Amino acid sequence: MDIQHFRVKLFATADSDPRLSDAIPVFHRWIQQTRVPETAIDVADYEHVPAGPGIILVCHEAIYGLDEGKGKLGLVYNRRATLDGTVEDRLRQAIQAVESAAALLESEPEFRGKLRFNRDAWEVAVNDRALAPNTDATWDALSPTIREVFDSIFGRGRYMLERNADPRELFTITVAASQA
Repeated sequence: MDIQHFRVKLFATADSDPRLSDAIPVFHRWIQQTRVPETAIDVADYEHVPAGPGIILVCHEAIYGLDEGKGKLGLVYNRRATLDGTVEDRLRQAIQAVESAAALLESEPEFRGKLRFNRDAWEVAVNDRALAPNTDATWDALSPTIREVFDSIFGRGRYMLERNADPRELFTITVAASQA
């Protein structure tokens, strides 16, 4: 499977309590100051959507979002443009992008002390239902790559993968580091 469009979410800690609307001026600054490597274009406010996309930074290559999807606050990176390299390279790029953006958000004055991300709790989805339907066959094809990437982050056997098997949803894996 030649996966191009990964969506990676890094969950906020349980004690995080930001105002999502504070992301609007932050994301506008990121556009003005070229704070992300992608070509940032616009900011959109979806805070009115319950358990939805929140505030998003639209870039040519990807979308970043401070999101409350499925009732869980987190930072999402949704890759839109194609990348060279292997599927593993593309997943690593998405993880690196969301990690970098999370560190930037945590350091912004609007979020300092109000927003922290749990680097032990991730969600990885493939935003391509035609190429990667939420099936056992997709799991069989992609789980070795996903394991390879998270083995290098947490260490082999030091995390759990859980697939959302609902065929109506994107192929989605929750990754949680084991508590040692």
